[in-house]
Amino acid sequence: MKSWRNALVKGNVTLEGAIEVLDKAALRIALVVDDEGRLQGTLTDGDVRRALLKHMSLATAVSEVMNTNPRTAEQSWTESRILAVMEQYELLQMPVVDSQGRLVGLENLHDLLNKHRHDNPVFLMAGGFGTRLRPLTNNCPKPMLKVGDKPILEQILLNFVEAGFHRFYISTHYMPEVIREYFGNGDKWGVTIQYVHEEEPLGTGGALGLLPHDEINEPMFMMNGDLLTSLNLHSFLEFHESHGSLATMCVREYEHQVPYGVITSEGTRIRSMVEKPVQRFFINAGIYLLAPELVKSVIPGTRIDMPTLLEQQIENDKPVNMFPIHEYWLDIGRMDDFHKAQTRVRGLLND
Repeated sequence: MKSWRNALVKGNVTLEGAIEVLDKAALRIALVVDDEGRLQGTLTDGDVRRALLKHMSLATAVSEVMNTNPRTAEQSWTESRILAVMEQYELLQMPVVDSQGRLVGLENLHDLLNKHRHDNPVFLMAGGFGTRLRPLTNNCPKPMLKVGDKPILEQILLNFVEAGFHRFYISTHYMPEVIREYFGNGDKWGVTIQYVHEEEPLGTGGALGLLPHDEINEPMFMMNGDLLTSLNLHSFLEFHESHGSLATMCVREYEHQVPYGVITSEGTRIRSMVEKPVQRFFINAGIYLLAPELVKSVIPGTRIDMPTLLEQQIENDKPVNMFPIHEYWLDIGRMDDFHKAQTRVRGLLND
């Protein structure tokens, strides 16, 4: 791994000198510090090119060209948090500073993703019949319907793989052989895939009892196999870990407009009238993070839905939290949702 110290420059260094540092350090960034080592700014290849396009001289001081307000990570941040911020703001590098603003490191997105493979298991629920998508699902399980050129389930898997996750479990029921034949043991994606099969539907939470509980020792992602989302997985994991959650549920805001004027009253006296008010609710987005002890609490053969399982924990005053997601999210439950998904993928491919 290249040393970030090779990328240090002072603010009075010329652009010509900074370009030499950029070339030698090969980190695509120069870190501008003062005499005490406090970060003053950053200089990237892009900053240099923009300066040259403005016909600025190579003798110009770096301080006149640098980004004086770069995003930085605090020394105490976890790697999950750093990854979450870097993905949120599409950063390739992020300087790390201590409480005094002194530079203590540089995180590189590529290095982080390569060295920090997440051992958190990922459980994908792929056993549904997809009755509302018939006739498409007459001979194909819903998670295997193609969105673009890939099955929905593969789109989900790839999102996790790209974020550094490699341990997958898939729950099957309807036409399991189609899913097993396509995904195999995961070698194609450089991951491991194990399967659990529900002979009879056990509800959205019952399949937890079929998992090899002795292998679940980290917070486990659980996700419905018919969702498309650009959820920041590192941000979700960081939230779950920092809140000491037994379970964290992703939620989406849902708006409902009442089509009539709504009246509030006391007895027969009208107190207010609101025409067609909009009500807002949080709805279950079908994505969870579960502590190992919760996963292991589900006895094999138990028939239970996730809302019921979580309600039991809430009644026992266990920490069950919600994580509002603002990213793209689509539950492909009906035919019009399926068409929306195709439009979305086509748009991404054309961008």
